[in-house]
Amino acid sequence: MRTKVIAIVPAAGRGERFHPSIRKTFVEVAGVPLLIYTLKRLHEIKPITEIIPVLREGDMEKGLELIEAHNLSKIKRIAPGGEERQDSIYNALRLIREVEDSTLRDGLVLIHDGVRPLIFAGLIEKLLHDIKGVDGVALGLPVKETLKEVDARMFVLSTVTREKLWAIQTPQVFPVRVIKKAYDRAYKDGFYATDDAALVERIGGKVKIIAGSPFNIKVTTPEDLEMVEYLLSKQ
Repeated sequence: MRTKVIAIVPAAGRGERFHPSIRKTFVEVAGVPLLIYTLKRLHEIKPITEIIPVLREGDMEKGLELIEAHNLSKIKRIAPGGEERQDSIYNALRLIREVEDSTLRDGLVLIHDGVRPLIFAGLIEKLLHDIKGVDGVALGLPVKETLKEVDARMFVLSTVTREKLWAIQTPQVFPVRVIKKAYDRAYKDGFYATDDAALVERIGGKVKIIAGSPFNIKVTTPEDLEMVEYLLSKQ
């Protein structure tokens, strides 16, 4: 039996660094909302059997209309967004009930930011291959620039050694049982992290990093969107 892979796509963020009055999730590039580019990329990956977007409650109706308009049949349900990214993903995880679905007991969860529309199929396939024997696998890039630690007044405190440092991207992939256990423990302890792998690391899980792509841009600022627009036009 083929391993079941469910993709969770958080897209409920406020986007405060992008523009206070523009929802970056739905900002259009060549007439298509940014989120739809991301969902389409995931939809084309054969091993992914279901996609669960996470949207703010006020965006759900619009999200459903776009999903239907673009024939994204792997999306069968939408999870409501939470206060923080971690809350949003936990809401999606609670929709996945592996006890009721025996095919999910050895299944996988792939978590990918809704505003990273340039993810390559080959990277996703490598993530799904490299999850064997570990508790999680994530994309990352080795840090190239010199890193400085500074104080509140922006005076340098120290220069950080970068040789072992990687900047982490999504997607990240985990066995269903591992990521649910990690999230349950985090909520029991009131612990929050900025990425999902950190929660798995916290319960003693072994997480592997594989080389990502500099084109796998997360749209955080208007300048990021300009770069994504350019790259999509070239593709």
